[in-house]
Amino acid sequence: MLSIGDFAKHAGLSVRMLRHYDQLGLLTPHAVDPVTGYRSYSATQFPRVNRLVALKDLGFALDQVGRILDGGVGAEELRGMLRLREAQLAEQITADQQRLTGVAARLRAIEREGTMSEHEFLIKPLPAGSLAQVRDRVESMEEIGPMVGSLFERLGELMGAAGLRPAGPATASYTPLEAGGVDISVGWPTSAGSATAASGGLELVDLPAVEQALTLVHHGPMDDIGAAWQALETEVERRGLATSGPGRELYLETPFQDPTGWVTELQQPVA
Repeated sequence: MLSIGDFAKHAGLSVRMLRHYDQLGLLTPHAVDPVTGYRSYSATQFPRVNRLVALKDLGFALDQVGRILDGGVGAEELRGMLRLREAQLAEQITADQQRLTGVAARLRAIEREGTMSEHEFLIKPLPAGSLAQVRDRVESMEEIGPMVGSLFERLGELMGAAGLRPAGPATASYTPLEAGGVDISVGWPTSAGSATAASGGLELVDLPAVEQALTLVHHGPMDDIGAAWQALETEVERRGLATSGPGRELYLETPFQDPTGWVTELQQPVA
């Protein structure tokens, strides 16, 4: 037999919580001393307490937990429920982390308001070229970051299967759609022309030359790329120019382990 303190320690709970479960009839002590009132527990009760805590962590109310426990729940069924909940929690953590990163980027942009811009703008032509690309669509701007990474993975696989090699820095462009959402395309320059066969969603396109584009070079992580685009579009307006096509991002340097070392050129065609 185990004292309430020892059972609580091995069950990963507090003594107070064990007493609470006892009051609710969810986990009754194996024995109670009639004189002292001391509760004692048996090691055979560990399976029940493990299921109790697991079900509570799955989001079930304690009255629901009691009904499920009394009705019997097998280890395999509980394992499946836990795996599902684990996946849901992981997805929620990822989404919350993305929102937190976005909030931090917005705060940095707000803090820079009214200060002298650190960006250097340059108007230059963009040359024509051939591009191997894949595309997809997202419903909101928050989905762009994760989507871009998966698109580049797909692009690399498809280019390898087609025997194509990158012939320059990677690029991405984003086109807002009238019906909502954003069309994303990512690509690598390639020496192959558009007549080369492509499959599996791989597109081979010939990019026309752009007479002039307003550009800036962004140094640092992609978390702050939104503020850089705002600065570029503000400069377009300040110069009395008009955009004449979707903007592009050209990834000049992308050290995998160091997001702060990224160098990205933003290119906005203008007229």
